Amino acid sequence: MMDHVSIGVSDYAAARRFYDTVLAALGLKALMAFPDQKVAGYGAPGAPAPFFWIGDAHQPDTQGQGRPLGSGPGLHLCFRAPSRAAVDSFYDTALRMGADDNGAPGLRPHYHANYYGAFVVDPDGWRLEAVCHSPETD
Repeated sequence: MMDHVSIGVSDYAAARRFYDTVLAALGLKALMAFPDQKVAGYGAPGAPAPFFWIGDAHQPDTQGQGRPLGSGPGLHLCFRAPSRAAVDSFYDTALRMGADDNGAPGLRPHYHANYYGAFVVDPDGWRLEAVCHSPETD
């Protein structure tokens, strides 16, 4: 199941104006924004997390090795994982299959307290992530 998608944009301020206005017509709004990183996430009001993100294509990706959103394809695909162990398995398997590390498995508390994700870049340059939103279980 897809968790969220991110795209790189060439002009963050213009893209914010565009998506703030256009997505409002669908009842969506910016639920999270990191102005210093030029990143914003959109979703339905009251949703637990955004499902669509925009980010400055030239700004370094703060999750991993600092690759800009615009390096390679500017698309980021995130898959929802059923457990933190599944996130670890996704990451380890992807690296064995030739993906590049773009952020080891771990908590990303700046998103929320239980955001556990891992980031890779596949052999064609696509930026992939697996995330589990659940607390760690015994």
